[in-house]
Amino acid sequence: MNDAQPLHEQVAIVTGGSRGIGAAIARRLAAMGAQVLIVGRDRAALDAIEQEITGAGHRAEACQYDVSSCSQVNSLAAFVSKEFGRVDILVNNAGVGSFGAPLHEMKPDDWDRILNTNLRGVYYCIHAFAPMMIEREYGHIINISSIASKNAVPNAAAYVASKWGLNGLSVSVAEELRNYGIRVSIICPGSTDTELRRGAHGDPVKMLQPEDVAHVVAMMVTQTTQSFASEVILRPTRKP
Repeated sequence: MNDAQPLHEQVAIVTGGSRGIGAAIARRLAAMGAQVLIVGRDRAALDAIEQEITGAGHRAEACQYDVSSCSQVNSLAAFVSKEFGRVDILVNNAGVGSFGAPLHEMKPDDWDRILNTNLRGVYYCIHAFAPMMIEREYGHIINISSIASKNAVPNAAAYVASKWGLNGLSVSVAEELRNYGIRVSIICPGSTDTELRRGAHGDPVKMLQPEDVAHVVAMMVTQTTQSFASEVILRPTRKP
């Protein structure tokens, strides 16, 4: 392993990678030597983070795909298979939320939008990319959950349900894939200073920063082969 670039020659996919936590993870993995595919829906934002990473001398490619669409995820997988022939790291970070209204006032379309991205999209990505990892008997799948998956959060029922479901999916898939040398892990960040959180109560100065989550991802993908951290709960030192 190259200590300066421990992920040299590895291929990493980061969904929701054009901003916030996803962008921080993409930057960190690229700096560690990985070829990073930054997945998202906003072409301008994707291009901006790609240019930032490549301008720093690292490898990244913007990939405009919607993880809530099975056909688009399958198209992404076909592209990755053809161009790279492998995937070593899959970070399922894409997420949306809806806060401020109780469930009985929530529109069904909003419920679908949240569950389709936060939970169904993770299924699509694992379904598409796990076979590549199984073939090589190696891989990391890291699902970005939330501290909300551990707590009752009023007026955010759909978001909370999606993250509780993500945790259950993750621990089950971890058991399915561990004998192939594939580690499936969950990170549950507390309040983090991102667009999703801005406008809510709390002091941004006291919140986690996206780079804090990226640091945990970096630790997870550089563990020794005989172990894996299955779940990390990341809290701000001081309550925001």
